[in-house]
Amino acid sequence: MSGRALGRRFASALGGLADALLPSACALCAGGTGASGSPVCQACTQQFLTARGARCRCCANPLGAADTGLRCGACLADAPAYDATVAAGGYASPLDQLVLRLKFGGALALAPWCARALREAVLATQGFALPELLCPVPLGPARLSERGYNQALEIARPLSALLGIALQPRLALRRIDTPAQSGATVQERKKNMRHAFLVAPDMLARVRGRHIGVVDDVMTSGHTLNALAATLKRFGAARVSNLVFARTPPP
Repeated sequence: MSGRALGRRFASALGGLADALLPSACALCAGGTGASGSPVCQACTQQFLTARGARCRCCANPLGAADTGLRCGACLADAPAYDATVAAGGYASPLDQLVLRLKFGGALALAPWCARALREAVLATQGFALPELLCPVPLGPARLSERGYNQALEIARPLSALLGIALQPRLALRRIDTPAQSGATVQERKKNMRHAFLVAPDMLARVRGRHIGVVDDVMTSGHTLNALAATLKRFGAARVSNLVFARTPPP
C-alpha cells in the first residue's frame, strides 16, 4: 500500500474517533444528527433519497411518458447483459458530493450510510429477487494501490450484513487498469471496458447457475456494469442485478 493510501486510512481512522467523541454534524446540511451517529441527518435522508417517480427495472433510469411497462425504451430496444438495477438515489447535488468524498477523499465513514440507504431501496423495490452472492465492482491493481481502498467494496461489506447475503470480494477481477470513464465518449467507454474483467479461477463454481448482485457507488452510462455482467454470464451466472448507491440521470 502506498504512503498516500496509508495516510488516507489514518485520516479516516482519526475521523471515526472524532465522530465518536464529538457531536455529529450532517454531511449535507451541517445540522446535528443526534445520537444516531449517522453522517447524514434523517431530514436530509428523507429529502434526497425518497423515490420520485418510476424507474426502469433494468437500468434504473427514470421512466418517461413514452415508456410502457417496467422497462425503458432503451432497454427494450437493446437489452443489456444485466437483468435488473436498484439505485438508492440520483447522482445529483448534493448526493454527488458525498460520493466524491467517499471515492476520492477517503471518507469511508460514508460507506455504511450508503449501504443502509441501498438496503432500504432494495427492500422497497417490489418484485426484486435478492441475489445469492454480492460482488463489488473491482478496481485495477494500480488504481487500488493509489487509492488504498475500493469504494464499491466498502459499501458491499455492510450491505452484505444488512441483507444477509454472502460477499465474495474477489469473485471478479479487473484484468487491466482501464482509463477513468468520466469525460469519455460513449464509444470510448465501450472500448475501455472491452475484455476488462474475468472471474477468479477459484470462484468459477460459485458463479455457475447463481444470481449475482454487483455493488457499485455510481452507475453512469452502465458500460462498466454491462461488461462485468456479460463476463459473469459468460462464466455461467444465471442472473445479474446491479445494486448502486446513485444513478446518473440520462442526458
